[in-house]
Amino acid sequence: MGGNNKSNTRAARRDDRKTEPMPALHETFTLSRAFTDDEMSALRRGNIPQSMEDKWFLFMEGSTLWAHRSWTGYCIYRIDFKEDNRHIVTVNRDPEQYRCASVQEDISSLGSLPDMWTRTPYDYYGEWLSETYDALRKDNKV
Repeated sequence: MGGNNKSNTRAARRDDRKTEPMPALHETFTLSRAFTDDEMSALRRGNIPQSMEDKWFLFMEGSTLWAHRSWTGYCIYRIDFKEDNRHIVTVNRDPEQYRCASVQEDISSLGSLPDMWTRTPYDYYGEWLSETYDALRKDNKV
């Protein structure tokens, strides 16, 4: 994924970056989505950011993907993968760490984020542009 992690043989680990725990203020929902073996392999490798535009530090522990903002270390998503493709997502709801307060918005984001996270090569700049545009559109600025 980001940086050169796709070419590295070692998967990203929690201690590769500063991370904060999922805050007490969080919400849980189910994400129904199938992932291919290649996508799961990419998620297992994770992402160690190499530039400011790369917003995500990702790592797997067992069958759980942890998605942290790369520069603050805030935990935004915890995805517990299930064999029936009904994955349990825990999402940060601390407004000081994450502005989104809608499960529908998170479901929409998780419809596209994993596609970007598993793309080879990982296009963090395209993801950054897409997220910036979505935020501006949400605030009626475009």
